[in-house]
Amino acid sequence: MSDAKQPILSVRDLKVEFQIKDTKAWPWTPTRSLKAVNGISFDLFAGETLGVVGESGCGKSTLARALLNLNPANSGSIRWMGQEMQGSTDAAWLSVRKDIQMIFQDPLASLDPRMTVAQIIAEPLRTHHPELSHDEVMAQVRTIMGRVGLTAQQINRYPHEFSGGQCQRIGIARALILQPKLIVCDEPVSALDVSIQAQIINLLKELQAEFGLALIFIAHDLAVVRHISHRIMVMYLGRAMEVAGKHALYDDPRHPYTQALLSAIPIPDPDLERGKVIQLLQGDLPSPLNPPSGCVFRTRCPKAQAQCADAVPELRTTTTPGSQAACLLTCTLSPGTTVKTCDTANGSTAPSAS
Repeated sequence: MSDAKQPILSVRDLKVEFQIKDTKAWPWTPTRSLKAVNGISFDLFAGETLGVVGESGCGKSTLARALLNLNPANSGSIRWMGQEMQGSTDAAWLSVRKDIQMIFQDPLASLDPRMTVAQIIAEPLRTHHPELSHDEVMAQVRTIMGRVGLTAQQINRYPHEFSGGQCQRIGIARALILQPKLIVCDEPVSALDVSIQAQIINLLKELQAEFGLALIFIAHDLAVVRHISHRIMVMYLGRAMEVAGKHALYDDPRHPYTQALLSAIPIPDPDLERGKVIQLLQGDLPSPLNPPSGCVFRTRCPKAQAQCADAVPELRTTTTPGSQAACLLTCTLSPGTTVKTCDTANGSTAPSAS
């Protein structure tokens, strides 16, 4: 992880909304707004991996696509290397696209079935570096194929001739061919067998160390995210519930949602696994078209109080170093002070000396 002081990517209050119309409603029925990403903020530094976890439908993939302008954000700020990209033109995005690449969730569906491996991996080079000759492009393609574990004999094959793990290696090679500074990985191992997952994750870690890559690694498997990430952001219904270093998050989770997620991780020791208590969440995931007022997690939270329905909790620094949580009932440090705010025995908040 780099010691750089300035983040290469800085996101502030990012919001992505979709207008949804009920196909069974009357034609004049107004559309409803679905807030897929609702006020996400984070910084990412060179050589760092930020893991993003949460249930299906929480906005992880929408966030990933918004960072590359594949799903344009409605508001907020996306600063890349100090340059504001939110609302920029397609030409401005094209100029930075070579530095930000993406690995997609479905390895086979993300590859054009009519193109050979050589054509797929070379396409970014031909787009961003048209001055390169055919021989120069092919030389770089062969080099990067060898680095991700593909052989030169496979260069003229088509995607359907490869396994899922090999297709994902092709996707990684395509993302690496431009030598980017950041790769956004949208659940890159969820469609693969466990043994292949380990190979791909280890490959990404090796490539990160070799090329100094920054990674945004999106997954729903907390064990996988722990293995590869430096920091982790937990999302729920489009909002960030907790952001912390991996050791702080796994050893001392501060948000009730994070605590419930971690309690469900299997333990390799059979004796410990039998004695483990899983925190079951009550109810179903609310509809993102009609999220709860106040804290979006309150309808399933075992610690919810009446005040949770009134105020939307913002991410605040907790008493655990390097941790932020969006919970009214979690000990937090007041900005610029050493005074912490904690829940009392009856659930109300009260200040206390740190």
